[in-house]
Amino acid sequence: MTPIKIHKLNDLEIEITRTFDVPRKLVFDCFTKPELLKHWMIGPSGWTFQECKVDLRVRGKFRFVWQNEEGMKMGVSGVYKEVLAPEKLVNTELVEAGPTANETMSTLILEEKNGKTLMKNSVKYPSKDVRDAALGSHLEEGMAISYDRLETLCLKLNR
Repeated sequence: MTPIKIHKLNDLEIEITRTFDVPRKLVFDCFTKPELLKHWMIGPSGWTFQECKVDLRVRGKFRFVWQNEEGMKMGVSGVYKEVLAPEKLVNTELVEAGPTANETMSTLILEEKNGKTLMKNSVKYPSKDVRDAALGSHLEEGMAISYDRLETLCLKLNR
C-alpha cells in the first residue's frame, strides 16, 4: 500500500497526502457515502462504527460515532462549507472527546492523473498546542490503516 505523508504547513496546519491507484470519483464517493464509509472508516481494532450520517451539501452536517468493547463512545461531527464533487470538500470537524476536542477546518482536494488520485487533506487547528496534540496521538498510524482500507475498498469497487 502507498504510505501517507504528513507535513506541518505552519503552526496551525498540517497536510496529509496519499496516492490511491483508482479514479478520484471512487475516492470521493468513499469519503461521502455512508454505505462506503462504513467499510473503511471503522476505527482501531476493538471499535465498531455505530453511527454514520452524511448530509452532503453546503451547510449540511455529518456525524460519525464509534464505540469500543467497554462501551466508550467517540464522536466526530461537522458542517460542509464547500462541496465540489469529485474534487473538493471543505468542512468543519469537531472531535468530541480527548486531547484534540476542538473544532478544526478540513480541506480535501482530490487530483486525478492517469487513473490515479492524489489526495491532499489539509487540517487547520485552533492552536499550535492542539495541532501538536493531534500529531502526538498516533494520528499517522491510524490514518495509514484507514487509508489502506479505503484503497482496498476502492480497488474492489473498481473491478
